[in-house]
Amino acid sequence: MRNIKIYMSAFVLFLFIGIGTTYAQEKDNILPEANKEYTAKNYVDAEANYRVSNSKFSSKTNSAYNLGNAIYRQNQASEAKFAYANALKTAKTATQKHKAFHNLGNVFMKEKNYTEAVEAYKNALRNNPSDDETRYNYALAKKMLKENPPKDDKDKKDDKKDKDKDKDKKDQDKKDQDKKDDKKDGDKDKKDDKKDGDKDKKDGKNDNNGEPKQEPGGMSPQRLKNLLNAVNNEEKKVQDKVNANKVKGKATKTEKDW
Repeated sequence: MRNIKIYMSAFVLFLFIGIGTTYAQEKDNILPEANKEYTAKNYVDAEANYRVSNSKFSSKTNSAYNLGNAIYRQNQASEAKFAYANALKTAKTATQKHKAFHNLGNVFMKEKNYTEAVEAYKNALRNNPSDDETRYNYALAKKMLKENPPKDDKDKKDDKKDKDKDKDKKDQDKKDQDKKDDKKDGDKDKKDDKKDGDKDKKDGKNDNNGEPKQEPGGMSPQRLKNLLNAVNNEEKKVQDKVNANKVKGKATKTEKDW
C-alpha cells in the first residue's frame, strides 16, 4: 500500500511539471488560456479549450498532450490514453515522447494493465534514461506484472493442466477397460474349456478320435468281454469232452438182475 501511495504521488508530480512545459506556439491564443484554467484546477474548462486548440492545430503535440493531462485529472484515465496516443503521433523531440510515454504508462497502471505499463515506461526511458521517476515507475510496473500475470496466460496454463488431466484420465480409463476385456476373454476361455470337458464326459469319449475309453492295461471293455466269453467256451468244450469220456468208460449192463 505504501508503494502505491509513493508511485501515485510520483504520477501527480510529473503531470504537474508536464503541464508547465509548453511547446512552441504559432498564433494559438487558446492554448495559453487552457493552461491558465489547468493551473487553476478548472480541468473541465481546460479540457474544452485544449480540445479547441487541438482541433485547430492538430499537427502540434502540446495541445493533445495537455488535453490528456486535463482528462486524467478528472479521473478518466482510459479516455486520457487516446489523447496521449495522439500526442505521440506528432511528437518530434525526445522530451515530448518521454513525457507522453510516461503519462501513458500512468494510465495503464491505473487500469492494472501492467504489461502495457511496462512497455510504456520502457519507451519513456529510451527517450530519457536519466529520469528517476520513470525508472521507479518502470521497476514498480515490472513488480506488479510479476505478481499479477495476465489473465490469458493463467487461463492457458489452467487449460493445459485440464487437458493433461483429461488425457491422463482417458488413458487410465482405456487401460482399465483393456484389463476388463482381457479378464472377460480369459473367463470365456475357461468356460469354453469346461464345457468341452463336460461334453466329452457325457459322450463317453476321450481324445482318441471317439474311440471307447481304454481300461488300465490298454484293453477295451468290449474286447475283455469277448476274451472272457472265448475262455468260457473253451472251458465248456473241455468239460464236455471229459464228461463224454467218463460215460464211455463205464460198463454197460446187458442183463437184468434177478
